[in-house]
Amino acid sequence: METNDTAHVLVVDDEGAIRYSVSKTLQRIGYEVDEASSGEEALEMIGKREYDVVLTDIRMPGLTGVELLKRIKDTSPDSIVILMTGYASLGTAVESLRLGAHDYLIKPSSSQDIRQSVARGVERARNLKRRRALLDAIRSNVFELSSADMAAINAAYQDDEEDDLPPLPPPPQQHFEDHSGDSASNNNMTLGPLTIYPGRYQISVGDKPIDLTPTEFDLLLYLAAHRGRVVSCHELVREVRGYAVDEAEAREVIRPHVSNLRRKLKQTGEDADLIVNVRGIGYRLSETGE
Repeated sequence: METNDTAHVLVVDDEGAIRYSVSKTLQRIGYEVDEASSGEEALEMIGKREYDVVLTDIRMPGLTGVELLKRIKDTSPDSIVILMTGYASLGTAVESLRLGAHDYLIKPSSSQDIRQSVARGVERARNLKRRRALLDAIRSNVFELSSADMAAINAAYQDDEEDDLPPLPPPPQQHFEDHSGDSASNNNMTLGPLTIYPGRYQISVGDKPIDLTPTEFDLLLYLAAHRGRVVSCHELVREVRGYAVDEAEAREVIRPHVSNLRRKLKQTGEDADLIVNVRGIGYRLSETGE
C-alpha cells in the first residue's frame, strides 16, 4: 500500500548515528529524506525547499528542537513538526503541543512508531495542501470567469452607438472572489452569529472576519460538528491534533486554544461564552442564537 507518494522529510539531530538510523527507516518505505545536524542548518534547508514533515530532536547545541519548532511555525503555521526526545517530561510535551507540534516521540522510538507518526504527519500535510489548492482553484476560476464576463459586456457597450447608456459597474474584486469561492464549495456553516468558512482558517461575525490558527479552526469545526453534546478534552486532542493523551494532559493542551478563540470572539463584540466549559468534562458549543 502506497502511503507516502515520495513525501519529503527532514530529520534533524546532532547525533549522526540517530540521523542515519531514522533516515534509513523512512527511506526504506519510499520517503525522500534529508538530514540536518543542527537547528540552524535545518532552518537554512527549510528556506531552500519545502518539506512535508520535519522530525527533530529536542536537545541540541545551539537552536533546540522547541526553538526550531517556534521558528518554523512563525513563518509557516501549517508545517508538520514532530519532536523526539530522550528526556521526556510532561511540561515539555505540553509546551510542544501548545506550540503546534504534530507529535512527540520518546527516544529510543521503534521503527514502527516513527513510520506511523511520520505517515500521519504526511497525511495531514497533504490534506492541508489539498484544502489550500482547492480554495485557490475556486478563487482563480471565479475571478477569470467574472473578468471574461466584464470584457464581453464592455465590448458590447463599445459596439453600441447609443450615447446615453448608464456607466458600467466596477468589475468584481476580492470580496466577490472570496465569498463566491466559498459558496461554490457549498461548505459554509452558519452557527448562531458565526459563519464558518471551511477551506480557509477564517470565520466571521456579521461583516467582521476573524482569522484563526489551524488548531483553533479545527477545534471550532469539531465542536460545531458535535454541537449538542459535551466533547471531552481527550477527544478533542485525539481528533483535532491526532494524539492519545490522558484527560488531565489533554485539558492543559486544549485550554489555551479555547482561551484564544474566546478572546478573538470577544474582540468582535460577540459573547465569549459561545464555547461553554463544562467543568470536569470538556467543552460544548452553545446553542444560543441558533
